[in-house]
Amino acid sequence: MASDSRASLRIVSLLPSATEIVCALGLGEQLVGISHSCDYPAEVIAKPRVSRPHTDFGLASAEIDLAVRRALRDYGSVYEIDVAGIAALAPDLVLTQGICDVCAVPEQQAVAALAGLPSPPTVLTLDAHDLPAILAGIRDVGRAAGAEQRADACVAAIEDRLASVRARLAGQPRPRVLALEWLDPPYVPGHWVPELVAIAGGDLVAGVARRPSARIDWRELRSADPDVLLLMPCGFGLEETLSEAKRYREVLENVAGRAIAAGRAYAVDAAAYFSRSGPRVADGVEILAAVLHPARFSRVSVAGRGRAAIFPGR
Repeated sequence: MASDSRASLRIVSLLPSATEIVCALGLGEQLVGISHSCDYPAEVIAKPRVSRPHTDFGLASAEIDLAVRRALRDYGSVYEIDVAGIAALAPDLVLTQGICDVCAVPEQQAVAALAGLPSPPTVLTLDAHDLPAILAGIRDVGRAAGAEQRADACVAAIEDRLASVRARLAGQPRPRVLALEWLDPPYVPGHWVPELVAIAGGDLVAGVARRPSARIDWRELRSADPDVLLLMPCGFGLEETLSEAKRYREVLENVAGRAIAAGRAYAVDAAAYFSRSGPRVADGVEILAAVLHPARFSRVSVAGRGRAAIFPGR
């Protein structure tokens, strides 16, 4: 199908990163429905929501973990899809994901729910487990929506920003980083996050790229002795992460006491810059570079996106 024939394509996004990709490609006006958790850019906020969680997840890590397990047990899924709402929007293309059954509506559930519609839309699954796959996903959306050139330009801009960070950190010492994507129970990063830390000039003490985030016991981390502690709970904004830091201060001091005492404990807005497999991973790398190498990235502002020395007075 030629690119100009897709100008009227109607798109529904069931995950925040896909929504961000659509808007980054200049297709925001064609986005007719979004998930319950899509919140960026601001232009999407008023669009119809076509998914919802089955339960209130609570506020703390442990409460959310329990609620997720109960939803999976009771409903077989964490989320409910508004099939009637999607049918009324009459989309041509629905964007979903195959990365995690907990983070957003999964592919299998979306395909099954939409198969019974009188005119089933095309379902495009974004299955990014690493940074190259994130960039490939941007191109996939561009191809499906007839915006190939815009997608190529978006990917090129991201690659240029990442290359700039790498170049500025060439030959610099690499601090040892303990990054935590969940606190109760504790999880260390997987998928693309280890790659972001590496590009930003850090060495992770736990966590493997291209694999799922991994549950770990606090006792396994007591010998890590990182130079830097990085708190980035999946799906949490900055203020939520700061609250979690206070709640789990004692156990964090047990595993990263030296980093905390040196003022090198940081909280970041994971929901915006690290949990989502979209264009803002470039911002995430720059934020991490400013955190890990402040002298070389003094012009990168982390205000509202990260907070240093999260345990003052120690």
